[in-house]
Amino acid sequence: MEANPKNIFTIKVEDGKPGKDGQPAVGPVFRSVLAKDGFPQLEPDMKTSWDVFRVAADKYPTNRMLGWRPLKDGVPGPYLWKSYKEVYDEVLQVGSALQQLGVPPGSRVGIYGSNCPQWIVAMQACNGYSLICVPLYDTLGAGAVDYIIDHAEIDVVFIQDKKIKEILSPNCKSAKRLKALVAFTLATREQIKEADEIGMKVYSWNDFLKVGKVNPSQPCPPKENDICTIMYTSGTSGKPKGVILTHESHALYVKGVNLFMDQFDDKMTTDDVFLSFLPLAHILDRMIEEYFFHKGASIGYYHGDLNALRDDIQELKPTLLVGVPRVYERIYEGILKAIAELRPLRRVIFNVLYNRKLASMKSGYSHKTASPFADMLAFRKVKARLGGRLRLLISGGAPLSTEIEEFLRVTTCAYFIQGYGLTETLGPSTVCYIDDMALVGSVGVPATYTEIRLEEVPEMGYDPLGVPSRGEICIRGKSLFAGYYKNPELTNEAIVDGWFHTGDIGEMSPDGILKVIDRKKNIFKLSQGEYVAVEYLEKVYGFPPLVEDIWVYGDSFRSNLVAVVNPHEENTMKWAESNGYKGSFSEICKLEGLKEYILKELAAVAQKNKLRGFEYIKGIVLDHIPFDIERDLVTATMKKRRNNMLKYYQSEIDTVYKKLETQKNAAKAK
Repeated sequence: MEANPKNIFTIKVEDGKPGKDGQPAVGPVFRSVLAKDGFPQLEPDMKTSWDVFRVAADKYPTNRMLGWRPLKDGVPGPYLWKSYKEVYDEVLQVGSALQQLGVPPGSRVGIYGSNCPQWIVAMQACNGYSLICVPLYDTLGAGAVDYIIDHAEIDVVFIQDKKIKEILSPNCKSAKRLKALVAFTLATREQIKEADEIGMKVYSWNDFLKVGKVNPSQPCPPKENDICTIMYTSGTSGKPKGVILTHESHALYVKGVNLFMDQFDDKMTTDDVFLSFLPLAHILDRMIEEYFFHKGASIGYYHGDLNALRDDIQELKPTLLVGVPRVYERIYEGILKAIAELRPLRRVIFNVLYNRKLASMKSGYSHKTASPFADMLAFRKVKARLGGRLRLLISGGAPLSTEIEEFLRVTTCAYFIQGYGLTETLGPSTVCYIDDMALVGSVGVPATYTEIRLEEVPEMGYDPLGVPSRGEICIRGKSLFAGYYKNPELTNEAIVDGWFHTGDIGEMSPDGILKVIDRKKNIFKLSQGEYVAVEYLEKVYGFPPLVEDIWVYGDSFRSNLVAVVNPHEENTMKWAESNGYKGSFSEICKLEGLKEYILKELAAVAQKNKLRGFEYIKGIVLDHIPFDIERDLVTATMKKRRNNMLKYYQSEIDTVYKKLETQKNAAKAK
């Protein structure tokens, strides 16, 4: 994988334009050099997601396709595998069984559960029989699954055994509309009886396969513009929004990645193995797997415990790892811990070799040629910790810090790149080139079927025609979503004149290299890639009697939320009196005891409102002075000026995060 020697990654297809007649200024439009003569056309037999799988099954019937680790007494065993032919046969049986159930083309079919072969079989059955796959997952918040089943009008749900009780719960009122549940393995007798009472049939996996085997039905292939998937993602109101993705957009993604990877000498082959642990209900893992199907390569699923991921890595020995920043932060922390335990001399040697290899890579050497001696002496042990066969690591979902990216590029003896994208762009809309250290700290350049420009955000001071060029990231191209399901207003708000407005703020270099630096809307990602709707959380956390106002903060380089709280003066003084504290309001607000009490109150509110773990506030700053106009913290209508708040409280926020980091390290040391 030697990178493009000229380091020309993009072409400029349009110049920037100043604002006019109330329209914002826009920066130049950049496109991948791979599409310099226009976006490449799809091959006649590769126009849909079904084509991608069908052709692979015909071309690589005996190749290992899907692997899993069966549990025995709670302990995962060696990987077992199904070939492309075996998976294809199961897909036809599942598709035939759905036809027998009376599920016509165009119907919505849900899939609810952790990554496993059954997930993919159900998905491909949807593809082959022109059904619309709708992933279900509960990290979108309490009631999300119920909402999606109703909103998407789902007829059948393929479901992990332990999730069945959630569908049958009285809280899932939409379950009454379902024709059937198909368990990934088995359902209990009680669950079958309970479902029968509301007119729903429950099948075990093997029983459902038998239905299809006895009643075979030929596939009903989709057309390229048919809907492939409705993938729900976070919305500002707390209600998920359904992103419509067509079959053509899936096929274009696969071809785009193929063209990108074909630039390099070190090709992806049928011998490559991908460890899948990011949720298949998210776009990143889903699209990586589709590319692997196209190559006839193998996908092994983690056994369900992220804390034991290293065990899966050692067992599977993958060649590709894809994760969000939090995954790589943990790998980084693990390596640093191992280095800290070395003898002083060996630690010095490690650091010398690290700096030498990093310098060589920055001067233009590939990771393979920068320092083979350092790889053999020191970094081969890091490689061994990651299974020993890794060739490529990809980070997505949120920005990764430059320090960690550099460290992993040097020490893993593998290629490491970042990308940027959203569900609406079918995952990566920008990607870094391997072995090009000039791209470290960026999210790369436009992907094959993507055009990117920045748009002015005057209220935040971002100007795409300034130096540096900054503004809202806008994306146009072939592999974009078709709109939000049943929400034309939101669709028209997001897509203007063919440009999808991401809500992310970027910085663009003169040659089209992109960095993500901010968020326009009040939704942001934490380092593990989870979205946080901050205004919604501030409403929830405003209920405790001691909280007058609250500003919640987090960023893409950290995994925890913190907050600045304005305590309610009267209620705070009552609390102080009942707990034996004396002093002025400002003095009481400096008490650690008050901070601890308010944190407990916030945790109780979070639990009561069924917030997700990453939505819990882990540290706070108390300010006895209400957020005010005088300090430019709020507008005249009392809306928070979040950028100004961050500047004003930055040092205190940093102190809280340092304290949390110290607590975490102390807990690890025990």
